[in-house]
Amino acid sequence: MTRALVLFAHPCAESFSAALHGCVTDRLAACGWEVDDCDLNAEGFAPVLTAEERRGYHEEGSNAGPVADYVARLRAADALVMVFPVWNFGYPAILKGFLDRVFLPGVSFKLEGGQVVPNLRNIRKLAAVTTYGGTRLRALMAGDPPRKSVTRAVWHVCRPDKTRYLALYDMNRATHEHRTAFLTRVGAEMEAF
Repeated sequence: MTRALVLFAHPCAESFSAALHGCVTDRLAACGWEVDDCDLNAEGFAPVLTAEERRGYHEEGSNAGPVADYVARLRAADALVMVFPVWNFGYPAILKGFLDRVFLPGVSFKLEGGQVVPNLRNIRKLAAVTTYGGTRLRALMAGDPPRKSVTRAVWHVCRPDKTRYLALYDMNRATHEHRTAFLTRVGAEMEAF
């Protein structure tokens, strides 16, 4: 059985992001995936990289100590699906903190001769499911950092066979029909994942 780690980053159970999260986990499970559902807010993940952690950041092995359970979950996954809203053209702080604290040297990458070498080769599929308050044009004008981070930085340390970035733009004006259509699209993408 293949395992998907679903990273969810939104504090409100009534949010559209929560509906997307439910769609992702339900569809993956229905298709035979073992789903490791990591709701960062519900789990009380501490996103702040401490001074001690930063000082020991490059000490492979011991650097993962404070987040060992999350490292183990990441290493056990065959797929990574990130479900989050885009806030201020970035990740929610809790998700950014997860990347800062868990995607460590020796975990997500190795440094060889000053070069980043992928180290999460167990992740064969990568997806992001997200919403933007603004339009696609506004995101493009701002450089669309979340899209680039997923499809370049996270992609680089995994080198997956399949990558999907599913975004609903202009959420501030999205109608019920737009949201329903996006949920349908996300469901179909997860079934084909």
